[in-house]
Amino acid sequence: MLFSLAVIFLVGLSAAEIVKLLKLPRIIGMLAAGIVVGPYVLDLLDPTILGISSELRQMALIIILVKAGLSLDLSDLKKVGRPAVMMSFVPACFEILGYVCFAPYLFEISRPEAAVMGAVLSAVSPAVVVPRMVKLIEDKYGTEKSIPQMILAGASCDDIFVITLFSAFAAMAQGGTASAKDLFDIPISIVLGVVTGAVCGYILYFLFDTACKKEHNIRNSVKVIIILAVSFLLMSAESLLKGYAAFSGLLAVVAMACIIKLKTDESVWSGLAAKFGKLWIAAEVLLFVLVGAAVDIRYTLAAGGAAAMMIFIALAFRSVGVLLCLLGTKLSAKERLFCVIAYLPKATVQAAIGSVPLAMGLPCGKIVLSVSVLAIIITAPLGAMGIDRSYKRLLEDNSR
Repeated sequence: MLFSLAVIFLVGLSAAEIVKLLKLPRIIGMLAAGIVVGPYVLDLLDPTILGISSELRQMALIIILVKAGLSLDLSDLKKVGRPAVMMSFVPACFEILGYVCFAPYLFEISRPEAAVMGAVLSAVSPAVVVPRMVKLIEDKYGTEKSIPQMILAGASCDDIFVITLFSAFAAMAQGGTASAKDLFDIPISIVLGVVTGAVCGYILYFLFDTACKKEHNIRNSVKVIIILAVSFLLMSAESLLKGYAAFSGLLAVVAMACIIKLKTDESVWSGLAAKFGKLWIAAEVLLFVLVGAAVDIRYTLAAGGAAAMMIFIALAFRSVGVLLCLLGTKLSAKERLFCVIAYLPKATVQAAIGSVPLAMGLPCGKIVLSVSVLAIIITAPLGAMGIDRSYKRLLEDNSR
C-alpha cells in the first residue's frame, strides 16, 4: 500500500504540474495519471488501496466540504433564495429528461433503463465544482450576487436528489415500483442532514469556546482533527441510518462547518480554513487519481460516438434547466453563462455508482457504465477548464 500511495502522490502531482505548464487545469493531469496507473492500464496500484478507494475519496471530499462550509456566508446564501433551491434539482431533472427522450433511440434500451442512465449521469461533481467555488469566494469573484455560493449549495444538494432518484428508477427497471417514500426521502434527507450538522456545529463551538474561556486553548491542529472525526461520524451515520431514515452526510458536514464559522471569531474560523486548505493539497491528488483509477478505459472505447452524442444532448438539456432556475434574477447574460459552465462536470457520483446497474444485472448495465466513463473523461476536464478560464471574464471582481 505504501508503494501505491507513493505512486499516487508522485505521479499525480507530476502530471498535474505538466498540464499546468500547458495552461490546463491540474485535475486533467490527476485524472489521466489515475487512468494510467490504475488497474486497467499499467496496474501499479495495490488491490488493497483500490478496495478502500471509495472511502479515501469520501475522506478527500469531506475535507473540501468543511473548507466550503468555512468559506460560506449564510447571509449571502439567504440573498440567493429561490434560485439556489431550484439549482439543487431542476438541472438534474432536465438532464434525466434528455436521457429518457433520446437514449432509447441511440442505445435501444427501455424508458426505465434510460431513466436509470439519466440518474447515474445527471449528478454534477462536487469534487470538481466545490473547490473552484471556494476559490472564487476567497478571491471575491461574483460574490456580491452570491453566484459561487449558489452553485456550491446547489451542487451539494444535487447529488442527494439524483442518488435518491437512481434508487427509485433502478427498482422500476428491475420490474418493481418506486414508492412515494423514495420521493419523500429527498427533502427529509436534506432537512435532517442540515439540522444534525447544525447541532454538531453548535456543540463544537461550545467545546472550543468553553476551553478558551477556561484558558485551556485547543490548538487549531487539534480542532481540525476533532472536526474531521465528527465529519467522519456524520458521513458514517448516512450508511448506518440507511433503511431507517433518510440522511445526507454531505449536507451535515457543510452545515456543521457553516455554524462553526457563524459562531466563532474570524481569527478562529479563518485559521481553520487555512488548515483545511493545506490538507486539500494532498486530498485533491488522492481524490482525482483514484477517480481516474476507477475509470475502465475499455468501456470508453466500446461506448462509441453515440455515447458522446448522448452526453452532449443531455448537457444541452441540463443547460436549459440551469437557465430556467436563473429566470427573474439580476444576473447578467455572462453570469448566467458561467452558471451553465459550472454545472457541466461529472466525476464523483459517476465513478461511485456507474457500475451499479451492471452489478444489479440490468440489461443496460454495460452501456450505462460505458457512458459514465466517457462522461467523466469528457465533462470533468471540460467543466474544470471552462470554470478556470472563464470566471475572470464572466464574473465581476468584487475585491476592488
